[in-house]
Amino acid sequence: MANSKKKFLSGGLGQLTIPVVAIVLLVIFNLIRDPSFFGVGILHNNDGNIVLSGNLITIINGASELAILAMGMTLVTAACGGQDISVGAAAAIAGSVFVKILKSSPQIGGGKVLLAFICACIVAMIFGSFNGTLVAIFKIQPMIATLILYTCGRSIAYWINGGATPTVNSPIITAIGSFIPGIPVPTPVLIVIAMAIVFKLLFKFTSLELFTQSVGINGSAARLNGINSTFIKLLTFIILGVCVAVAGSIGVSRLGLINHETLLLDVEMDTILAVAIGGNNLGGGKFKIGGSIIGAYVIQTLTITLYAMKVSSTDVKAYKAIVIILLVVIGSPVVKQKFGKFMSKFLENRSGKVMKGAA
Repeated sequence: MANSKKKFLSGGLGQLTIPVVAIVLLVIFNLIRDPSFFGVGILHNNDGNIVLSGNLITIINGASELAILAMGMTLVTAACGGQDISVGAAAAIAGSVFVKILKSSPQIGGGKVLLAFICACIVAMIFGSFNGTLVAIFKIQPMIATLILYTCGRSIAYWINGGATPTVNSPIITAIGSFIPGIPVPTPVLIVIAMAIVFKLLFKFTSLELFTQSVGINGSAARLNGINSTFIKLLTFIILGVCVAVAGSIGVSRLGLINHETLLLDVEMDTILAVAIGGNNLGGGKFKIGGSIIGAYVIQTLTITLYAMKVSSTDVKAYKAIVIILLVVIGSPVVKQKFGKFMSKFLENRSGKVMKGAA
């Protein structure tokens, strides 16, 4: 009992409470509104393969790129105390490079796809290093530093393919963007799982998680303890670059073409919101990758819910903004602290009444 009181007094709500509660409330709301909302069906797609379908599949599939970007954004936020607002533009660049390599010869085999992805990763990591250099070495605030690439990134993507929007026709690309024959789960969902496992292993076998949190909490103290804060900040931007390349490649594979103007358009704000809804401090420090992933699915569930309620695409952003503001405010440190104090007083009063009754 004493330990629970201390937890309320010191911290209030757990970090994952808000995203979990949000997703549970959305699920309950949809089940009441339409009991069949989360129904999962089995059908044959255009290629004759058995696949899963339904709103639930649409949600977890549609949020794939957002979830992957949110993983990388969480690290940047934790280490630098700011956000990268150029991830959508950088994804357009990575996607353009991906297509450029694929179109370099008529035949698109597995080796060519792998080479195209590696090139996209390298280019995205270079641009990530550029952002990271401005932040880590020149001490520019992350949102200002990444505004440069946010502004010019899609123009660079336009130049890579000479202003064209070339299509890519290949069974491998189709499989990456939709379904692998014989596997009913969308491939992007499997890629999200693979990326989550990679991050889990990275944190388990390296000290990256500890170093990132230390730099975000107090960079000066981290340096005194032998942690190279400049390198850690730069590394987080490079890792985000890999996430950008993965998301951009998935986006291209879904459409079978590159459109520099529309690929992951406006994904930057949703990515930052996913990190915030996930209970992570936007000022840096402690973080939970899992919370950001859940945050991505909260945003996608909300979007699909609004579309299911026949809300026009023009109004969806406004409704999303209202709900997300509520979630972010509820999850703010001030509200958490006040809730913690309220609950601690409630527990003290209740324990006092129990003791009087026993006497």
